[in-house]
Amino acid sequence: MLGMRGERAMNEKLRCQSCGMPIDVGPYCGHCVDENGRLQDFGTRFARMVAWTMRQDGGLDRAEAEKKTIAYMASMPAWRDHPKVSGRVA
Repeated sequence: MLGMRGERAMNEKLRCQSCGMPIDVGPYCGHCVDENGRLQDFGTRFARMVAWTMRQDGGLDRAEAEKKTIAYMASMPAWRDHPKVSGRVA
């Protein structure tokens, strides 16, 4: 929430619009941008998020990790309207 002078409340952090990670400034975290500070393409970001999901839940096979990742990406502002996300979420 913004205070009277426009600053953000101490307990409220910005979140990356691509992955949801807490950030201090900007729309995206350092994991989601390329070397020029632009959001990585869908394929790169999807592959990395699937790999992260599989590391977090070692019991998931790739197909389940992809399904879980697409569902999560559908909740993120950067991806929710992307055709490869919105077309795959049931």
